[in-house]
Amino acid sequence: MVAVTEVGHRVADPAGRPARRRLVPALLVVGWLLGVGWRMWLSRHVPLPIAHTDEDSYLHTARALAGGPGGFSSENGPLRRVGYPLLISPAFLGERDFADSYRLVQLINAAVNATVLPLSYLLLRRLVPVRQAVALAAAAVAATLPATVFYAGVAMIDAVLAPLVLAWLLAVHHWVRRPGPLAAAGAGALVGTFHLLHSRGLVIVGVHAGLVLLLFLRRRTGPAQVLAAVLPVLALALLNEAVIRLLGDRVYLLGDPPGDGTVRAVASGPGLLRVGAAVATQLWYLVVITFGLAGVAWAGAVHLLLRRPTPAATPGHAPAASPPTAAGPGDGVGATRWTVGVALVTSVGVAAGASVILAGITGKPLDAIYGRYVQMLAPFWLLLGVGMLVTATPRQRWRRAAVAVGLLLAGATLIAARLAWVASRGHELRYGGFGAPDLMALTGGWREFRPFTGAAVGIAGCLLLVAALRLPRWRLPVLAVLVAVNLGTMQVITARLVRPVVAATAPTPRVADLGVRPGDRVWASLGVQWVLRFNLSHQVTWADVRWFGDDPPADADVVFVRWAPGEPDDWDGTRYGFVRLGGNPEQHWAAWRRS
Repeated sequence: MVAVTEVGHRVADPAGRPARRRLVPALLVVGWLLGVGWRMWLSRHVPLPIAHTDEDSYLHTARALAGGPGGFSSENGPLRRVGYPLLISPAFLGERDFADSYRLVQLINAAVNATVLPLSYLLLRRLVPVRQAVALAAAAVAATLPATVFYAGVAMIDAVLAPLVLAWLLAVHHWVRRPGPLAAAGAGALVGTFHLLHSRGLVIVGVHAGLVLLLFLRRRTGPAQVLAAVLPVLALALLNEAVIRLLGDRVYLLGDPPGDGTVRAVASGPGLLRVGAAVATQLWYLVVITFGLAGVAWAGAVHLLLRRPTPAATPGHAPAASPPTAAGPGDGVGATRWTVGVALVTSVGVAAGASVILAGITGKPLDAIYGRYVQMLAPFWLLLGVGMLVTATPRQRWRRAAVAVGLLLAGATLIAARLAWVASRGHELRYGGFGAPDLMALTGGWREFRPFTGAAVGIAGCLLLVAALRLPRWRLPVLAVLVAVNLGTMQVITARLVRPVVAATAPTPRVADLGVRPGDRVWASLGVQWVLRFNLSHQVTWADVRWFGDDPPADADVVFVRWAPGEPDDWDGTRYGFVRLGGNPEQHWAAWRRS
């Protein structure tokens, strides 16, 4: 706000700054609420799990933690984590239908996932000197990225990892800039939370250990801070083990632990090449879905890390005339360099760790792309890419854009060569709907991987952003367009992927409508298609539904079995004294009750 003096001069209104300070938090709260509502609206078509068997594992564990029956888990012992089931376990307190509990899980996901908006704003303002309006707009883009939002509608750990990454990197920046035991403990607690949530937290723990060691060796932290940074990680690792012991055998594991298969997959030249190609594919994917901004951010990050910092330096551009000096503990640029370095190492480490683990899984084809593990990093690199463009000189902008274009073209060529090489040997790489749903929507590749189309999308977006963001008046409209693109992409994913999967995997009618009631001992036949078997079993909230082969167990009151009239594997319950309650012959399942 301004005031006009008698001589016509305009002076700043002191009330304007406090008003803006109040406006930003209000906008962030409103944006968070809108984000929660939008995520719940997107998930309205998903009444039952669609991402099997991960969802089933988390839900069974959460139900057991809430005092209910357990069930199977596809996890294995060494990589088992209980953090996400702990988070969603309140949804299973009390007596309610599974559909109601599942909706509460989606609400918990939405509330946590939508915090990407305020966290993005805070992190961008800390890392790069951009205006509040630009930071708000960039945060809105990050908060609506399909890579951020997609898993909020299902019971998957990925719903909460993107905000956790932002919170952790914000804590790292704060700790380096303002060292102290409390800041160190905050960063350590977030790292421990990663370990409690998912096995990819092992990469975060390794990066954290390296960061603590480097800070100590460079005398930027002392023994007290080292202890404060390490103890929360150990405490949460012990908590994970304690909860597993508490669960006992109520949740039984069906997953195979990593072993010889993983070692054999990487212990050769061809194996290392396959893993390297998978890592490159995941990193290329990040550049595409951020419209080239991840590539811009990487180019700027490498430049920032390699050059000697100056007191007046910013992540976008530094005056060459300033003499090089070491960044001190209170220096924001020094903290940004450390934070960006941590993010780079984490990105490569997560992509590599996921590729090694997936390469060791036997019994199914390798993935052409599996972007799920690196999706949590997309908001950070998008934000930093915006900051690198807004604060850079024109020459730096185009140089960084050239790096992004080069990464996109090189990655597309590598992926196309990999696909052709595998096809020439009579094999094919798996390309599932949950491997990279946003890439499928952006390229129209619902049945095939289109790497060059993806590269074209990324290049077009990158060049348009570089051209537009150099002009201050174009920055907000262009970022608003990106938000609209994200909203539209999620609509396409919902219509083309989510709703068809729901229609194919949601059993009808409901088991309660067939007369299956609390207290019944229910078993499910392996003859029922596995996804339908899981979703039928979820509706039995009072007991763990076990599986059987041909003959029903002696203690079974109700069984879910295959119903395929006229086919040899149609299950006839009259031989065992059962009466059919009903079911769906088109979905090939029926419920039978012992008479």
